[in-house]
Amino acid sequence: MTDPYHIVVVEDDAVTRTKLAGYAQAAGHRVSEAEDGDGMWRILERDAADLILLDINLPREDGLDLTRKLRAQSSIGIILVTVRTDEVDRIVGLEIGADDYITKPFNPRELLARVKSVLRRAGDGSREPAPARRFAGWVFSAAARKLVSPGGDIVQLTRAEHELLAALADHPGQVLSRERLLALITHRSWEPGDRTIDVLVRRLRRKIEQDPGKPELIVTAHGEGYVFTPAVTT
Repeated sequence: MTDPYHIVVVEDDAVTRTKLAGYAQAAGHRVSEAEDGDGMWRILERDAADLILLDINLPREDGLDLTRKLRAQSSIGIILVTVRTDEVDRIVGLEIGADDYITKPFNPRELLARVKSVLRRAGDGSREPAPARRFAGWVFSAAARKLVSPGGDIVQLTRAEHELLAALADHPGQVLSRERLLALITHRSWEPGDRTIDVLVRRLRRKIEQDPGKPELIVTAHGEGYVFTPAVTT
């Protein structure tokens, strides 16, 4: 039996924090709780974590600032916890490196599905590592969640960026709708107005396109979705 994943719940509302922690524990995860960023850093200093459930509206240092700092030093999974009206904050959160978000009030099954999706790439010893894939001079190592550029530079990917690139590389030359991509990377249904895929595409383009403003590798199929244009080999 593998060790449970360690999830840190960062939420200033005690009732919500207890609920989040309880759902994660019921799913078999090991959980630590913090009411703010200071508490989160203290936990991480003594105990590495696999995933942060991070409320955006925290006192003092908010969840977006904490996301920036976490992402600058780690590829740890980050799921933002937001209120339903915080669309701008959700988009900004994805732009700066969060893997996903869950809105309050949240459904426990949806929460656990999103947690499972983000943790899926953290490591599964029962699966054989996928072989490295090559495209346009790039080498994509799915097992290491890493890219090597044509010039030999290592480009780190977040879990969400990894899943998006893997989905695109698995379907080169095919038009993939936003609904299809969202299902491939998160296993959740499309919601009207959901801009997760567009945000992740922009993030990935900044890492692999020579000119992100004029993309040649991830091309927009207007009104339909996106196409990964280069040939992919293993």
